[in-house]
Amino acid sequence: MLSPHAKRVIGVGSPIVDLLAEIPEAHLTVVGGEKGGMELVDHAAMLGHIEKLPSQTRTAPGGSAANTIFAMAQFDHPAAFLGKLGEDDHATLYHHEFARRGGDTSRFKRNPGAPTAVCLSLITPDSQRTMRTFLGAAATLDPHEVSVDDFRGHGHAHIEGYLAFNRDLLVAVLEAAHQAGCTISLSLGSFEVVHAAKDILPDLLTRYVDMVFANEDEAEAFCGDADPERGLEALGAHCETVAITLGSDGAWVRHGGQVHRAESVRAEQVVDTTGAGDLWAAGFLLGRLNGHSLEVAARFGAILGSLGVQRVGASLDNDAAAAARALLAQALDDFAATAAG
Repeated sequence: MLSPHAKRVIGVGSPIVDLLAEIPEAHLTVVGGEKGGMELVDHAAMLGHIEKLPSQTRTAPGGSAANTIFAMAQFDHPAAFLGKLGEDDHATLYHHEFARRGGDTSRFKRNPGAPTAVCLSLITPDSQRTMRTFLGAAATLDPHEVSVDDFRGHGHAHIEGYLAFNRDLLVAVLEAAHQAGCTISLSLGSFEVVHAAKDILPDLLTRYVDMVFANEDEAEAFCGDADPERGLEALGAHCETVAITLGSDGAWVRHGGQVHRAESVRAEQVVDTTGAGDLWAAGFLLGRLNGHSLEVAARFGAILGSLGVQRVGASLDNDAAAAARALLAQALDDFAATAAG
């Protein structure tokens, strides 16, 4: 599956420790805001949300771009991550988990004076997640701390859309990655991101981004139309490669003038949609950065996304990773057999 000429990838975003809590639907009235969305909160508000939880939380490394890069490292793709941690137990957990999966930890930056970022992921019985995020140390990454040197030695940079909440930082990251010669992918992250950055997104996509990932809500927020094909067209006016995921309905992918309607991979059970899009992006990038076709990359994305929703959190455990390896290999065999036939 891996090519000796595969591009090394570096992810950029907020290294966040996920606190995963399964809650009844009624608890969302206590939380407020839109179901399925993400809102930034301060430290006091985060503590208040945690105190009101009706259940215990589970802890796991997270963050949009980080979820994607962690998964790529887990499948032996050369990967690093640029983001800022604190100097606390959460930072130790985060650093250890990325190294354990084979990731290059040398691009992590530290702020001893701030706690590591935390995301409270509230999972309702329908497997939807509503998030409240305290950015902590991650928010203290300054644009002047980002340089071309951070990206040297990497062929591709994968950036999370949540950086758009700090526009100067997002532009600094995009510019540094571009100057280092990286191809660039951007995951839009949430419809709130698109609404907040709608005035600058088209220009940034056109100037810097080769590949953009969106779900149907984010595509609609960008183009103003619920038809994902219209979203594909609108985003494709700015980026060479576009992927719009549709959950169990699969995905639309486009590269230049080539459009492919990708099927989903059936999940035996849906437990938690946290990070499903991030894992889909990991599979797609594993395919494209290793020289595989658009169709193969979309199948890889569907495989990882399907496995991801069958467990709580955005990480694949050892059993799921082993199952994924077998399914990825089978996908390559299937496409090779189809081509030969």
